[in-house]
Amino acid sequence: MELRNWQSECINLAISKYDEHVKHFLALATPGAGKTYMASVLAKQLFELNKIDLILCFSPSSIVSNDFNYALSKQFNRRFDGSIGALGNSYTYQGLSSLGYEVWGLFERYRIFVIFDEIHHCAGSNIHNANSWGESIITKIKDKAAYTIALTGTPWRSDALPISLAEYSDGLGQVSCNYTYGLKAAIKDKVCRVPSIIVLDNDNITVAQAGDVTYYSSFFELLSQSIISYSEIVRNESVIEQLLAKADSKLNSLRLVNHNAGGLIVASSISHAWKIQTVLKRVLGEVAYVVTSDENSPNKIIEKFRNSTNKWIISVGMISEGTNIPRLQVCCYLSNIKTEMYFRQVLGRILRFTRSKNQEALLFMPAEPKLVEYAHRVSQDIPQGLADVKFFNMDEKFETEVTPDNQLMPFKNDLCLLENKNDELNYDIDLQAGMDAADLNIKEASTYERVMGISGQYKHEMLHIEGFENLVISEKFIEKLNHYR
Repeated sequence: MELRNWQSECINLAISKYDEHVKHFLALATPGAGKTYMASVLAKQLFELNKIDLILCFSPSSIVSNDFNYALSKQFNRRFDGSIGALGNSYTYQGLSSLGYEVWGLFERYRIFVIFDEIHHCAGSNIHNANSWGESIITKIKDKAAYTIALTGTPWRSDALPISLAEYSDGLGQVSCNYTYGLKAAIKDKVCRVPSIIVLDNDNITVAQAGDVTYYSSFFELLSQSIISYSEIVRNESVIEQLLAKADSKLNSLRLVNHNAGGLIVASSISHAWKIQTVLKRVLGEVAYVVTSDENSPNKIIEKFRNSTNKWIISVGMISEGTNIPRLQVCCYLSNIKTEMYFRQVLGRILRFTRSKNQEALLFMPAEPKLVEYAHRVSQDIPQGLADVKFFNMDEKFETEVTPDNQLMPFKNDLCLLENKNDELNYDIDLQAGMDAADLNIKEASTYERVMGISGQYKHEMLHIEGFENLVISEKFIEKLNHYR
């Protein structure tokens, strides 16, 4: 496979920095640009230059870890599974704590090149402000690795902690990236698709409360009154039906040209995902894969969908970041997470340019004010004249009733709550998707500047989750938490 221009530039710059005795290199590239392939080629060139002996890779999920294993194996024509004769191994960040001397001892005897994918999951400039993953990097890798490359598409965290191995501009909080490749450049180079964002609104909304009925002309007006939460909207069956109908119609038209084009639906919770699957089958007659952390082999489900021609896959958090399914071209955003980092990560799943005839990429979502703001901000990252954010209204009334069970209660720090007390886990805190516990430490920043195409901004923001006071964690999920201790 021929290197893209940005990949060659990044590799050459990294090697020149290493020659100048700079050990740690941070590369920011827009989601879908091809960071995995770039890093594997860099590893091969360092090996051929006799600068390294072994390669270790760490990433936020096992599906991404497997992708790196495959890319490195193909590049070297060698195994990368840690077995005898292998040139290294690919791990998840969750596995850092379970690695023993057989791995850490390698740093004493060999020149190790370490690849960190989506490094923003690892926090800490020192052991005092580090999370568990960042602490392992600081204490066991930072000073002992021959060289490292840290990769990210969204260089900020949702808490107040610095990213491990990153340097910041004094007083400005800006991430100092060694190499930056933004969305605008990726679209110009035909590395990424131009996204179109289609926003569902409603101008006929009625809310009943204590015998009174109030009318609203948009979701923005409704949500600004803090009467009900956004979860009420994404869980509303009529909203789900109309959003899916619009998205499925578009996917069908794409499949007339690209026969294997696929769609991703991002749900708010495990029970929400299964509800969406039921609606999809009942209303549109479509059968969808469902992948959540409750499944016994979620990676196999993702892999099966990736290699199939099936239309839809529904996920809670397992296909939000780093997961490479190039045939995805349509996405329905029905998550109740309202952070720009997560929004951009999900959008990145449909942006990867392929050899297919049609290269459209469409994301459908309800008209939540913050998400609409993010959509317009993405459009500013796109070459002039190509940006596309369209609105359409539901063709039926949106009706809801405020009851003690769904009323949005006041909460400190304006933290949105995670509703539906009967849901066993309304936000699937997905360890396999690399959702670090520190990402739930929550302080809001009102906004942050555009990141793609500039050096990167170190900011943090609130992770909005609905119904937190009624959260009940399933026994199965508790078993998973205990497994990772």
